[in-house]
Amino acid sequence: MKIKELQQHYQNTLKNIYSKEEVNALFFTLTAAFYKIKRLDVAVNPDLKLTDNTALKDALKALEAETPIQYILGETEFYGLPFKVTKDTLIPRPETEALVSWVIEQVKEENTVKILDIGTGSGCIPVTLAKHLPKASIFSLDISTKALEIAETNAALNKVNVTFLEQDVLTLLPQQFVETYGTFDIIVSNPPYVRNQEKTMMKANVLNYEPHLALFVDDKTPLLFYNAICNLALQALKPNGSLFFEINEYLGSSMLQLLEGKNFEKIELKKDIFGKDRMIKAYNYK
Repeated sequence: MKIKELQQHYQNTLKNIYSKEEVNALFFTLTAAFYKIKRLDVAVNPDLKLTDNTALKDALKALEAETPIQYILGETEFYGLPFKVTKDTLIPRPETEALVSWVIEQVKEENTVKILDIGTGSGCIPVTLAKHLPKASIFSLDISTKALEIAETNAALNKVNVTFLEQDVLTLLPQQFVETYGTFDIIVSNPPYVRNQEKTMMKANVLNYEPHLALFVDDKTPLLFYNAICNLALQALKPNGSLFFEINEYLGSSMLQLLEGKNFEKIELKKDIFGKDRMIKAYNYK
């Protein structure tokens, strides 16, 4: 079957789900991944044929069910680095790249710092920090065994050293944690922050496939994880240590109140490229 015919079949099948441009982008992402055929190759040779189009047909069925292409391919890119992803991990997002960039900007030349990431997922935050801050000592914890396995795979893939810990931040004892792992210059986290009431605003490819454990919090306690991490940070951060969070765009003022109430200082709320409250930083001057 000619590849142009397959492309048109994708357009006909997916036209009610994605725009024409989106379908073409998905199609050529798949042809490049499965067959090493790029968009330019098709433009130069429109009669190009595939002897086995099984992979593209299977992928089309998955896309028709609104499966994220990252899960179809089993991989994605974050901060210019390759990452394996499964349905046990969230798909890394550009907003989180901005959070990582903020941490890297602060550390700069002082890259002998000790950093704790909370909520490992795919490992995109700790692995990227380890890659760009090679002298830093990076620790990362998560409650999910399967997520930690993927994170370890990604650390190996990117040839960095990260100490991964299977821990539940909601139940760990801060003093005991500090006695075991010491204190940190920086704590960074992108914890679950989407309220259940916000599910109606989310697309099916997120709701039906990405792990809810890593996404959602109860409407009555939306800052549950932030509160627990702040309590840990009060003991686990070194003097003048800093705390970085990715946050729910609707809860910026609530985060300010939480951090002020726990006596963190120099609190800075930062907007993303769309003007939404997305990140916050604070210091522990004790």
